[in-house]
Amino acid sequence: MYVTVMFGALTIGSALWGEIAAVAGLPVALVVAAVGASIAIPLTWRWKLQTGVNVDFSPSMHWPDPVTTRVIEPDRGPVLVTVEYHIDPKRRDEFLRALAEYSRARRRDGAYDWGIFEDLAVEGRFIESFRTDSWLEHLRQHQRVTMADQLQETAVRNFQLGGGPKTTHLIGAQPRGDSDPA
Repeated sequence: MYVTVMFGALTIGSALWGEIAAVAGLPVALVVAAVGASIAIPLTWRWKLQTGVNVDFSPSMHWPDPVTTRVIEPDRGPVLVTVEYHIDPKRRDEFLRALAEYSRARRRDGAYDWGIFEDLAVEGRFIESFRTDSWLEHLRQHQRVTMADQLQETAVRNFQLGGGPKTTHLIGAQPRGDSDPA
């Protein structure tokens, strides 16, 4: 997205300043650009980029290793992770807002196809799901979780009734080859 916006701005800006230079002359176009930049700089001082100064990006390493019955090849995938929550139905909207906020961290750390599903037969039961491309990518996701992510995760898990939510790891099924131990 960033590259698309950047290239689009460069293309439109080049065409615009080229047209100004063609109509008014190159010196006029350069003076207008300099004056515009001089005016824009103080006007943008009030809007600072969020630098994450107050965010703890140190690794938390609080996710346990997934339980497996055999060694999984690193390039095998996709991996589907589900997290089952049981919450107080009265706090449904609060829970969904907190989980939507936490979903950004999931996506940033390599997840795609994130979703939250509500059980129509059991009130307060929700299944969060997301996928990663490979087993190795999912293991890396465990290493990318930051202290700030842990705070968001705790905020989501505080809605859980009873014990912690149940996490399940599933991998794309394929016939076992000779190299895949049983």
